[in-house]
Amino acid sequence: MGWTPHQLDHLGGKTYVVTGGNSGIGLCAAKILTGKGARVVITSRSKGKADKALDEIRTASPDADVDWVQLDLADLDEVERAAAQLQEQCPQLDAVINNAGVMQTPELRTKQGYELQLGTNHIGHFKLNSLLMPHLERSGARIVAVSSVAHRTGTIQLDDLNFETTPYEPIKAYSQSKLANIMYGFELQRRLEARGSACTAYAAHPGYSATNLQSAGVGLEGGSKFFRGLYKVTNALVAQSAETGAYPLVLAAAAPDAKPGAYYGPTRMMQARGPVGESFIDPRAKDESVAQALWDATERLVGAFFGDDATP
Repeated sequence: MGWTPHQLDHLGGKTYVVTGGNSGIGLCAAKILTGKGARVVITSRSKGKADKALDEIRTASPDADVDWVQLDLADLDEVERAAAQLQEQCPQLDAVINNAGVMQTPELRTKQGYELQLGTNHIGHFKLNSLLMPHLERSGARIVAVSSVAHRTGTIQLDDLNFETTPYEPIKAYSQSKLANIMYGFELQRRLEARGSACTAYAAHPGYSATNLQSAGVGLEGGSKFFRGLYKVTNALVAQSAETGAYPLVLAAAAPDAKPGAYYGPTRMMQARGPVGESFIDPRAKDESVAQALWDATERLVGAFFGDDATP
C-alpha cells in the first residue's frame, strides 16, 4: 500500500502555489490540498480556464480558500509580474509545485527565443523559483520539481540546449526538459543545503496519468498525428486517473515525512502507475557534473538564481 492523501493531517494555515493548476494533475493537486484545509493559489495562462477550475475546486470543497494568478511560463516578463503578485498575495508560502508543462510540441519558441518545451518546463520554473526565493526562504518553503518517466530517455544537450543547430525532435526535446526538471530538483536541494537554507527541494512525477497533456502539444498545428491517435488509445487502456497522478506531488509538497532531495512517484509498471513512494531514478539524473553545468547554463540565460548569493 503506497502513500495517499488520507495520511495527511489538516493543512489549515498553510499556503501552496500550483503552477498550471487549472487542469489535469495540477487541478487535482489543488483539490486535494484545499480539501485538507490549505489555501491554494493556482496559476493559469487564461482567466477563463482559471475561473472554471476555481468553480470546480469550490464545488468539491465549498469552503475552499483558493485564488489564481495569471502566468505564462514561456514569457519571462510575465514570470516576473506573476512572481511579484504571488509575493503580494501570499505573505507566507509553504510550497511551490512546478506542475505546469507542455509535451511534444512542434518546433516553437518562447517569447525570449528558447525552445518551447525547455523554456516552459525548466527555464520558466527556474526563473519563477529564483524570483520567489527570498520570500520562500523566509517561510522555509518547499519547492517541488515535476519530472516524468520520460527523464529516462533524456539527454542534456549542454552545447545546444535550445535546438538552435540540432535537428528538432519533439520527443527528444520533451525528454530533455523532463531530465532537466529532475536534475534541477536534486541540484537545488544540494545548493540549499550548502547555503544552510530553511527551504527544501523535492522531485516528483505523476506516472502515466490521463490528462490533456498528451493531446495539447501534439494537437497544435504541425503536431504529430500519429501520437495524437496513439495517446487516445493509451490514455484509455493504460493511464491512471489524474487524481492518482497528483498524489506524488502532494506528498512532496505537504507530507511531514517527505525527504528533501527524494523523487516520488508510482513504483510499479515501469513507474507508470501503482503504489506511490520513492520512485526509480535513472542514473543519468544523478550525474552531478551535468546538473551543475545545466544550472550554470540556465543562469547564463536568466540570471543568478540566488541573486547576490548571500547566505540567508
